[in-house]
Amino acid sequence: MKKLFTGGKFYVAREEFAEAVLVEGDRIRAVGKKADLQELGYDEVIDLTGKTIIPGLNDSHCHISCVGAAYLQVDLSSCCSIEEIIELTKEFIAKNPELTKNGVRTMGWNQDLFTSGEKRVLNVHDVDQISTEIPVILERVCGHICAVNSKALAMKNITKDTPPPRGGTIECDEDGNPNGVLTENAVQWIEEIIPNYTSEEKIQFMSKALNYAASVGLTSVQSNDIAAPNTYGDFDSIRAIYEKDLTKVRYRHQICAYSPEEMDQIINVEALQPIYQEEYLKLGPIKMFKDGSLGAKTAMMRDGYLDEPDNHGVCALEYDLQVELVKAASQRGLQVVTHVIGDEAIAETVAAYQEGFIDGKNKLRHALIHCQITDRPLLQEIADKDISVFFQPIFLDYDLQILEDRVGKELARTSYAFKTLAELGAPIGYGTDAPVEDLNPFPNIYAAVARKNQQGQPEEGFYPEECVDIYTAIDAYTIGSSYLEFKENEKGRITEGHLADFTVLDEDIFEIDTEEIKNIQPRMTVIGGVIVFERN
Repeated sequence: MKKLFTGGKFYVAREEFAEAVLVEGDRIRAVGKKADLQELGYDEVIDLTGKTIIPGLNDSHCHISCVGAAYLQVDLSSCCSIEEIIELTKEFIAKNPELTKNGVRTMGWNQDLFTSGEKRVLNVHDVDQISTEIPVILERVCGHICAVNSKALAMKNITKDTPPPRGGTIECDEDGNPNGVLTENAVQWIEEIIPNYTSEEKIQFMSKALNYAASVGLTSVQSNDIAAPNTYGDFDSIRAIYEKDLTKVRYRHQICAYSPEEMDQIINVEALQPIYQEEYLKLGPIKMFKDGSLGAKTAMMRDGYLDEPDNHGVCALEYDLQVELVKAASQRGLQVVTHVIGDEAIAETVAAYQEGFIDGKNKLRHALIHCQITDRPLLQEIADKDISVFFQPIFLDYDLQILEDRVGKELARTSYAFKTLAELGAPIGYGTDAPVEDLNPFPNIYAAVARKNQQGQPEEGFYPEECVDIYTAIDAYTIGSSYLEFKENEKGRITEGHLADFTVLDEDIFEIDTEEIKNIQPRMTVIGGVIVFERN
């Protein structure tokens, strides 16, 4: 089956465009002028009516299971006070007795956005006002800190004498009693008291999330859903989605594994499943968590926080164990990607990766996820060692409000260094870390190009010297993200031989005003030559 997509403005490379693409099967056979491609023969013509088309967008890091589970959870993301969180969650329980009979678990609140009442992290006394009959666990939007009620503390047998799990903390009040706040690995640890969703529920809500991804122009996602904190996925459910052909969005696993034995299970058991021989579902790197988040003040900071100099964050993975795991993965030919936000976490992870280099080089493309707080020497070291970075520019939408207060102006100036790191030559891909931010790629691209929040502030951009141009941003979301999964010769460009994945836009992203980029909507999403989403 040959399809001729024509009448469009296809982005081929920087300042290079074509008017037509011939697709044969799931691959691009030719790119060029309509008249030339017609001579090659075709079975169907799709007229794109002058629209701009970019390569299929590839979210380099997200959590699809959490995006899906949110359909069954109370949404706290727009709450502007502790009181609103309490009332909204109480209403949700009252309206959903069957869904909440074993407890409530959700994420999304952000104390920095509170506009009334106290502007602080929730505690056990707040959450007890929701319920003392069932466990209630409310994660902050970042997923690195949670507030729980007394029922949850009792079910986990947490007292003043309970030691926290490795890489996590149990916070206490001034009397030394647990105050209902837990961080990092302790979040996942306490959430074990609430049963996970059934396989049927997981299949339904994850396929729904993947098809939502297609509706916002994504053709690929790289997703951390296996054994990760705050996630709900499992291998069987994700395989079932593709075995049942419930989505066409391409999925690459980012898998948490905490021992060589778990890595061997992936290689020797899971990898043998036939579905991985196809192009839609792939295994991927080992995912690790080194530190927390800036908003929760659990990111590892060399010099502490500006307003809390004695707080250096939370180390979720001790360096000696990190080196051991990196070496184990490298010996098995497995890529490693690590959540790092603070400069101390980044520095330790770069050093740990070097211990696992092959012949002194980063041949397995070990990568940093987030990589937010950096000084210039650290950026140079990342580039010199050819370490890849998974950036989330959209994080600036919120973080530009708190960054200088957390780390000071000098360090803020060299952080979220999208342009500098690209110019230094480090491989870069963009993503959203959804559900921390929405999967929609266009506000993310806008954040990289404008360095403003979604209201267009600050007017000149936040440290605008780090703004990238539109070509750099799109390349990071397409060929850059594809490089991070060793697929740069398969997808990420509209070129002969690549998979026929591309996104048709309602506006010309290369010509419109920068402020309009965030409002772009896909008119059509094509995966493997098949139109999987179309907006009328």
